[in-house]
Amino acid sequence: MSLTRITLSRVPAPLRPLLVKHRELVKFAFTGGVCFLLTAGVNYGLKLTVMRTKPVTALTIAIIVATIASYLMNSGWSFRARGGRRRHVEAVLFFVVSGLGIIVNDIPLYLARYAFNLQYPNVSHVGQEISDFLSGMIIGTLLGMVFRWWAMKKWVFPHEKTAGSASSAGVGPVAARADEESELVA
Repeated sequence: MSLTRITLSRVPAPLRPLLVKHRELVKFAFTGGVCFLLTAGVNYGLKLTVMRTKPVTALTIAIIVATIASYLMNSGWSFRARGGRRRHVEAVLFFVVSGLGIIVNDIPLYLARYAFNLQYPNVSHVGQEISDFLSGMIIGTLLGMVFRWWAMKKWVFPHEKTAGSASSAGVGPVAARADEESELVA
């Protein structure tokens, strides 16, 4: 039994059709949750060791690491029923959108630290870390996630087949979608 079927079997029956209907969003959110944990781990690993004075750089590196994991999960799972783009075109578009997403993600932390000056000695170390977490990890991640969701669906993994290209897995979007629906139905 697949992980998806096991998970759906534990969800209350009235919610199952809603989750199946919005499966891309659910998968995108799950991928985002995994990547959020990866970002937090790398960010704080760097920030508490070698990048104590460079919080925006530490966050940017952490997001880049998570973006690579995100591409693998999104292209192979979240949006696998979409397509029509060749893998290399899809990858380039993904990383362009993700690069813009990194900028969107970094803006709240940058503003908190350097525009609002929420850093030591102007605030306590605890206040600085709370500000960094709220602005960079929470607000920045939410803004970046909304931007990426919109941009991934619009440009990277569109529903329609693009002219002159084949699906990255060699399976058309209709066949892949039928495959996915059979996987999601409990």
